[in-house]
Amino acid sequence: MIRVAAVGDIHMGADSRGLLRPAFDTLSDCADLLLLAGDLTRHGTPQEAEVVAREVHGLPVPVVAVLGNHDHHDEQPEKVADLLRDVGVTVLEGEGTVVECAGARVGIAGAKGFGGGFVGRSAGEFGEPLMKEFVRTTRRSADSLRTSLEELAGQDCAARVALTHFSPVADTLAGEPLEIHPFLGSYLLAEAIDTAGADLAVHGHAHLGSEHGMTAGGVRVRNVAQPVIRRAFNVYGLNAP
Repeated sequence: MIRVAAVGDIHMGADSRGLLRPAFDTLSDCADLLLLAGDLTRHGTPQEAEVVAREVHGLPVPVVAVLGNHDHHDEQPEKVADLLRDVGVTVLEGEGTVVECAGARVGIAGAKGFGGGFVGRSAGEFGEPLMKEFVRTTRRSADSLRTSLEELAGQDCAARVALTHFSPVADTLAGEPLEIHPFLGSYLLAEAIDTAGADLAVHGHAHLGSEHGMTAGGVRVRNVAQPVIRRAFNVYGLNAP
């Protein structure tokens, strides 16, 4: 059994120093890796990213992350990512990585994702250039997620995980106002996951949503936004062959 710890939407700032570190220090007792599902900072400033970096520096398990919309707000996402990479975090955007843990190879494909809505109630690539670009942004992100998962399939991985910030399914948005569902995720992400295959999909972003969901193809989806799981992280098991 591969134990995957995951959390998103920790929204750390200057007053958050040391808040999660005591729990993170216990990871070696209960998990084999840690996934961070975006919105790690409040406003995406380098100062906030440094707080996050201190929280995860030197942890006893590998750490893999994607950024969220909050991490882009100050328009320095690369700086945020670099500060995390400096302390050993693997930050993904439209790419995959393989982590050796629990005597097995685990592939993680990561992309922030974007909005657009879900089947029957989704935006389309039609009309004004800004509207078309909105949907194309999501499609490009979904395409990169699919490609990354497909590439991991050929790398002798015991399990593959899709890590996003935005949700791939409406299931995990239950509790959020219906009016904002199009801004919380897109069915294109789920299509990418089902097309390429995965053993687990993890996301954040939906603070008022629900933890458990599933794609149409039967892939488990878990919303790990901290306001949903109400703890430093949750742990999910993956069966290694």
